[in-house]
Amino acid sequence: MSDLMDYDEVMERFDPALGLEVHVELNTATKMFCGCDNTPGGEPNTKTCPVCLGLPGSLPVVNGKAVESAIRIGLALNCQVASWCRFARKNYFYPDMTKNFQTSQYDEPICFDGHVNIDVDGETYRIDIERVHMEEDAGKLTHAGVTGRIHGADYSLVDYNRAGTPLMEIVTRPILGLGERTPVVARAYMAHLRELMVALGVSDARMEAGNMRCDANVSLAPKGAHVLGTRSETKNVNSLKAVEGALRHEIRRQGALLAAGERVIQETRHWHEEGWTSPGRSKEEAEDYRYFPEPDLVPVAAGASWVEQLRATLPEPPAQRRARLQAAWGFADLEMRDVTGTPGSIDLIEATVTAGASAASARKWWLGELARRANERGIELAEVGVSAAQVAGVQRLVDAGTINDKLARAVFDGLLAGEGTPDEIVAARGLAVVSDDGALGAAVDAAIAAHPDVAQKIRDGKVQAAGALIGAIMKQMRGKADAARVRQLILEKLS
Repeated sequence: MSDLMDYDEVMERFDPALGLEVHVELNTATKMFCGCDNTPGGEPNTKTCPVCLGLPGSLPVVNGKAVESAIRIGLALNCQVASWCRFARKNYFYPDMTKNFQTSQYDEPICFDGHVNIDVDGETYRIDIERVHMEEDAGKLTHAGVTGRIHGADYSLVDYNRAGTPLMEIVTRPILGLGERTPVVARAYMAHLRELMVALGVSDARMEAGNMRCDANVSLAPKGAHVLGTRSETKNVNSLKAVEGALRHEIRRQGALLAAGERVIQETRHWHEEGWTSPGRSKEEAEDYRYFPEPDLVPVAAGASWVEQLRATLPEPPAQRRARLQAAWGFADLEMRDVTGTPGSIDLIEATVTAGASAASARKWWLGELARRANERGIELAEVGVSAAQVAGVQRLVDAGTINDKLARAVFDGLLAGEGTPDEIVAARGLAVVSDDGALGAAVDAAIAAHPDVAQKIRDGKVQAAGALIGAIMKQMRGKADAARVRQLILEKLS
């Protein structure tokens, strides 16, 4: 692991420059240039054909839905849409792409000259987008060895199912002037893109699954020099935390090198979740890839009327939507930050509120009980197996006093087990709160007799001591007692 300089010291001596290249896998039904199934998973090498395997004589055809998605992404990023563009061959040794070149776009991207504004703790930062271009993904390599990387592996396995997946690359211009906030703004930008891709419906944008990943470039220059230093590129970073961590580490690593009079090597780096990067390969320039126009594909020409039709399909901008919902729900900034930090939760909460629950209760269940269950199973919140309507149904029972929060957790158990509606589960499992004064009165009498010292404290005016009796009664009745009514009965009997 390289020597590191204190982060604050780096900021005193150097100015960082940031650049982000974000790859987004599209969720189209078929691949970019062939009709193969584009859904993730499956037995290795079963979703392939002569086109995505690059066999001699096979001819690609552009996926129209992928072009449509690319234009919508560009429009959402305030880009200009090219009236005419074409594909190119990017030549490189690809062990995970049989044709040994990638069909991509080079000097003629489909979208260009865009920008987005990112809000971080009340400050707005403009991120200029250089280009959005279309390409195809490579296959997946699995290296058998201790580290999981090619170095030191005993052998490697190749799965070409992913080869040919439609891939959009979103490239920023150099981002200057961020100073110490460089890693934080990069993380916020990635969060914005993830939210935007989901809102557009073009990608699942699950970073941990590789649907969206980032190549994070950073360089340092002497304070006030107004030049760009030599950059490193940390490849395929696949979480928001990792984007911030990788940039922070690289800034400290480069700072230590420059302070010692050494030079930064232009190279790719690998991120390790333990919190550091390691060298990859020397970074190629564009001419090293020997780009030339793809001879087997016709140019793509997006008519102005079609572009305007697609512009009309854009969703409400995520930042605008967040502000609207936060105002409607009455959430504090910290509460809303928890919502936006949990992928998919804003949609689930909104749907639950639409189904009749309060925003506070919807947030409580989705970010508490159901998020816990999703984390235990290692799945997304939307995959937990409970619908927004069911959550609203559970809350209706709580609001009506039929069940309490503790019993509601048992109702969620029943929902996940497929036992019916919340009402049916309450009836079948006998979960309804006991509010009958006869049963509760008997339980109160028993608790008073069993805890005479506590009862005497209540008689002496220490009303808060009633909590001990309530707890004993709730335990005796397995959480089914109406706690509010139990409290009333205790105070009535001991006043």
